[in-house]
Amino acid sequence: MKIKRIIVKNFRLLKDFSIDLEDELSLIVGKNNVGKTSLLLVLDKFLNGSSIDSSKKIKYNDLNLDMQKKIEKLLDTELEEENEYKPLSVSLRIIVEYKETDCLDNINKILTNLDVGNNYFAIGFDYVLDYDRYKELHKDFNEAKAKYDADHEGREDVSSFDKKDFLDTRHQKYFHIVRKSIDVKVDNMELDEDNYVDLSTVQGFRMDSIFNFQFISARRNVNNKDVDKTLSEKTSNLYKAQEESEENKEARGRLIDHLKDTDKELTELYGDVFAEILKKIEKLGGMKQKETVIRVISNLQHSELLKGNTTVVYEHDDMELPENYNGLGYMNLIAIIFDISFCVEKMKRANERRPADINLLFIEEPEAHTHPQMQYIFIKNIKDLLKNGIKREDGANASLQYIVSTHSSHIVADSDFDDVKYLRREEENSVKSKNLKSLKEMYADEDDAYRFLKQYLTLINSELFFADKAIFVEGDTERILLPVMMQKIDENTPPDKANGELGLLSQNISLIPIGGAYSHIFDKFFHFIGLSKILVITDLDIGKQEGRHKKCEYIEGTNQVTTNAALKYYFGHSDVSYYVSLADNLKLMSWNNASRKMTPCVDGNMRIAYETKENGYQARSFEDCFFKKNETFMCNASFAESALNGNLFEAYKTNKNAFKLAEDGVESKSALAVGILLAENDGNKWQVPDYIKEGLLWLRK
Repeated sequence: MKIKRIIVKNFRLLKDFSIDLEDELSLIVGKNNVGKTSLLLVLDKFLNGSSIDSSKKIKYNDLNLDMQKKIEKLLDTELEEENEYKPLSVSLRIIVEYKETDCLDNINKILTNLDVGNNYFAIGFDYVLDYDRYKELHKDFNEAKAKYDADHEGREDVSSFDKKDFLDTRHQKYFHIVRKSIDVKVDNMELDEDNYVDLSTVQGFRMDSIFNFQFISARRNVNNKDVDKTLSEKTSNLYKAQEESEENKEARGRLIDHLKDTDKELTELYGDVFAEILKKIEKLGGMKQKETVIRVISNLQHSELLKGNTTVVYEHDDMELPENYNGLGYMNLIAIIFDISFCVEKMKRANERRPADINLLFIEEPEAHTHPQMQYIFIKNIKDLLKNGIKREDGANASLQYIVSTHSSHIVADSDFDDVKYLRREEENSVKSKNLKSLKEMYADEDDAYRFLKQYLTLINSELFFADKAIFVEGDTERILLPVMMQKIDENTPPDKANGELGLLSQNISLIPIGGAYSHIFDKFFHFIGLSKILVITDLDIGKQEGRHKKCEYIEGTNQVTTNAALKYYFGHSDVSYYVSLADNLKLMSWNNASRKMTPCVDGNMRIAYETKENGYQARSFEDCFFKKNETFMCNASFAESALNGNLFEAYKTNKNAFKLAEDGVESKSALAVGILLAENDGNKWQVPDYIKEGLLWLRK
């Protein structure tokens, strides 16, 4: 059996949320505060919740904010009639697919659809406020409010009755949990909520026979203090989990036999060590001789012995060093492996009971404290580590699905593209999940573009998944200089902090060196991940009408074309005169559902920035524009011949021909960028070209 889809409603940011799971690994990525931990918690509270453990109970602040507002509004208004009232609930739905070869003993009684070909069922949980309890809540609330108001009448030093506090402390009295099995439509995995079985009426039903949910939290107790024995404690936990399994049974038997022999020896020694105190107890305790005899005996418990008296060490140059001498990265990685093994052992269960039909392990942020190479190693090996699922010596085996949530672009880069689930915040109080493999459908008619995008995201740069905004740059010069340009703009044109504007370097902006001329390959991906703003910095790339790739200076009134593929894709024009006269507000783009691409829009969230006229000069490329705008800086600077051709640079100082130097004199763009950075000093400053400056100011807002 496999979980195919999880649906959550009204739990924190998961207002109307669903996520599809893969058969093995599902990798959840997204920026901070997009509900990754909320998914873990809602599973834990419903699947592992109990009336005893208060940490597993749903709290009022677990309710989505919009749901809280609805409840509070209901309390402020007249009691609704029963036929008008719609029950409010936090809900979890887990859609499961089973096969004919699966053991169906645990689910036979709860299946709602026995049609041939329908091999789905869904387990549902509702934390619900039904009408009768809503009436009770409404009555109790108004009575409490009336009493509070009466007790504080005429007092100006107290606040009004706090309905949030009332609900926070008492809501569990009115909400209750309903568990049910719900019919699933086989063609689209839609739920028929009216066709269900109330699981409280099914005799002998046990939820933990179907589901076993374990998780490894990001809040792991790993440090490298001198007194830390985190890993040593984990050996004890793992031993306890293995105690009743068949694995390593012989080795555990030998350990117990040795401990029994040790008990005998220690008991004799304890008799001598504690002899005096035992005599005093015997003398002063009022005990009759031979009726009550106190002895101190040894009773070594194998698991407790491991917890208190073992130390994990690691070897280095034939020396054994304590575990806390390891770096935090290694400690974290080793701790996760211990924790995974511990969780898998718990899922195996004791021999007298089969493992659950469905076993789900959630690993939260495994990258903590680890450097990129270790993150690669982890995600490369996690599938191999868990590929056998839940395997027992007695043959009572079960499958294992696992979710890994991460903020690491390195883990994403080394993962299977189809395993990735991208979480994005679409509304203030709501999050959506998207399968990365669904991008293939968006690029259905662009196979080459899709293959390039997939390769780029998984092999080269996956930072875009975690960014709020992005900048696509054309070449190495811009890539190296752009952080300095951002700093210059923040210093020379400070952000409007009164209106909450942050500096460019304080925002979550990814710099993507893909080449602005190829940015159009990403436009569907931009829409998919929902970046708030994108700045594409590209070149006008002026060429002659005949022999399109012939580079040339701009000559007003002539038939010149751009060779830039991105500009022609976005704007649908090739003539340079169109771009020279295009107003800034017409360089904005937004997603168009009809054409399924980014198209011009005056209030769009993507801006195309290319060279514009400065002091009457129209540049063709960034270098061309930079040399023209910064003539004084360039003439007072010196550059290595690896950056600029010496003869052409000297000629430029005389004739100021920026186009000639840009096209024929640049030996290395990266070396030129470094030279520009090194040449700047207090007396020789350079300026940011206008088209980039205006684009960055727009991006900063």
